[in-house]
Amino acid sequence: MSWTLVYEPGVAKDLKRLDRLEQRFILESLDKLAAGYSPALVTELIRTGKLKRLKGQWKGFFRLRLRSWRVIYREYRKSLLILVVRVGHRREVYE
Repeated sequence: MSWTLVYEPGVAKDLKRLDRLEQRFILESLDKLAAGYSPALVTELIRTGKLKRLKGQWKGFFRLRLRSWRVIYREYRKSLLILVVRVGHRREVYE
């Protein structure tokens, strides 16, 4: 049972602002996340601080921490889908 990654159109624009090495790092990290995605992995990533359930206007979304970059996504368990909505530097991703 493999999860599918889907990117909102604005994510391509977010990624274009980064250099190639950072783009590659983020995309490879997301591929690894989707390949092994499970409730146990989510629990482990939350425990280590790499993943966080967001609150407020971002309720229902998760934040994945990758170095100084943040990936905001939402999971859809019934359809095994991970929808990536934002990628950006930690200072500006929540704006």
